[in-house]
Amino acid sequence: MGDILGAQLVERDGVAGASFKVWAPNATEVSVLTDGNGWQHGQDWLNSSDTGVWEGFIPGASHGTAYKFSIRTRDGQLLDKSDPFAFYTELPPKTAAIVYDLDQYKWEDESWLIDRASSNWLEQPVSIYEVHLGSWRRPWDERTYHNYRDLAVDLVSYVKELGYTHIELMPVSEFPFDGSWGYQVTNYMAPTSRFGTPDDFRFFIDKCHESGIGVIVDWVPAHFPSDAHGLARFDGTALYEHEDPRKGYHPDWKTYIFNYGRGEVRDFLTSSAEFWIENYHIDGLRVDAVASMLYLDYSREDGEWIPNEHGGRENLEAVSFLKDLNTQLHGEYPGILMIAEESTSWGGVSRPVFEGGLGFTMKWDMGWMHDSLSYISRDPIHRKHHQGELSFRSIYAFSENFVLPLSHDEVVHGKGSLLEKMPGDDWQKFANLRLLYGYQYTTPGKKLLFMGSEFGQRSEWNHDDQLDWELLKEPSHDSLRRYVGDLNRLYRDYPALYELDCSADGFSWIDADDADHSIYTFCRFARNGETIVVVLNFTPEPQYDYCVGVPHTGKFVELLNSDAEIYGGSNIGNLGDIAVTDETQHGRPHSIKVNVPPLGMLVLKQFNA
Repeated sequence: MGDILGAQLVERDGVAGASFKVWAPNATEVSVLTDGNGWQHGQDWLNSSDTGVWEGFIPGASHGTAYKFSIRTRDGQLLDKSDPFAFYTELPPKTAAIVYDLDQYKWEDESWLIDRASSNWLEQPVSIYEVHLGSWRRPWDERTYHNYRDLAVDLVSYVKELGYTHIELMPVSEFPFDGSWGYQVTNYMAPTSRFGTPDDFRFFIDKCHESGIGVIVDWVPAHFPSDAHGLARFDGTALYEHEDPRKGYHPDWKTYIFNYGRGEVRDFLTSSAEFWIENYHIDGLRVDAVASMLYLDYSREDGEWIPNEHGGRENLEAVSFLKDLNTQLHGEYPGILMIAEESTSWGGVSRPVFEGGLGFTMKWDMGWMHDSLSYISRDPIHRKHHQGELSFRSIYAFSENFVLPLSHDEVVHGKGSLLEKMPGDDWQKFANLRLLYGYQYTTPGKKLLFMGSEFGQRSEWNHDDQLDWELLKEPSHDSLRRYVGDLNRLYRDYPALYELDCSADGFSWIDADDADHSIYTFCRFARNGETIVVVLNFTPEPQYDYCVGVPHTGKFVELLNSDAEIYGGSNIGNLGDIAVTDETQHGRPHSIKVNVPPLGMLVLKQFNA
């Protein structure tokens, strides 16, 4: 559908103009309203066909022409609709689509795309900086937002300096209401005009790739808003949604649900996903609210939903759509990431379709996020009674290919910032937060952190304001930012920390049961035998000469200490080499004795004799 519908610049019989096509099978008449015909219905008619597609040609329509479709319904109403296949739109709150020539831009990222096609991200470092473009940083002049081209300089250089491998953008598909953060989409193929043109957005992507940074965008096929100019009752009928609200309406978000069983709707959504990858060189899609797609009774009481044909609660049409989508996209665009935000225990979300899975590359580990924040928000004196909260993940850690998210959802709606979730005085808050990030970066799974959390934003996220960059003038905040950068570099430099992120072969507990000290120790491994030992102390009491069992002889060196003075810590650690003895410990033939800092993490690398 994406290749034929919408507005396309063409020439007919030597006359330049644009062709317009729209799917509206239940309309009685359709015309195009433009800024060139006074927005008058009936000035430029479209002709119907037996496929339900209306089409026509407007001479003189050109790059930059604003337009809408005027659709007369069967009951005589006139609906003014934006083009579902628009490449560009007016700046909200205006709602017209804009004819746009996508052939103007010249890409410069060919080598990136070639390398991407052979990438296996499951065995490569993936650390993601999640960004809301409207509130990362605001301009000093009279503009409301930075342009994509401004962000291609400031944001890209910042992310590169911090060592992230990817940026994840909260939805950039055009949306009408700022307060939805982009999760209520009206135009599924148009980057929002809040930050510039489609070519400006392409420039941003190009600069990310030039800097070695992949780009993931949030994509929202789970629902769409009821705004009059959008997809809702597009031709006067439930065209994209279900007629029955028990299947077609989200009570939580007051939005409509796509009819995944309708071929044209599946084609539309698939075309949208392909469009971002093909035309904007996006490296991955993070698919929002997958759980709401999978279950017919999602957030519904008895009697408010309709079972499937087998009497079950699974949305079989949505399951089929997701499987087909992932199969098609992975086949056409090798090396892309398809990441599911899926909050239930649905089996095989990130397993191949041919193995009975949904076919996503990865899945957010919401359980890890909840358990980790629950544990670390406790007063350290109580943590010994909850030792299993962190070790419980071992039961399922390799059942999916997981991303470990500390996302925007954890710092809004009265939840406070990550820093303010931490217990204790200010020193302890920062130490706890460094410990949380250290645990995230060393435990198996890919990494995601929301903007502002890298320097300890104190207030919770506000989409109407920029991050509090003034905090970086304070040593504690700037030191935290430096620490996150060093975690990213550590993660990328040592294969033991990423190569087997999604395999049980890459992880082994040394001791997860020292509740009296609230200490956890574990090993990470690479295929070449590289071994890293991680020691986590979740109490404010340092432990001296703490004995840790290790698998081999040789020596250890301290790669990173979250308590280092440069990070704002107390500088308790282990200078120089750490000798390995033949004393057995934790069921292992050798051991080391280390000084474990308060509320701190040690990352130790073993060099075999």
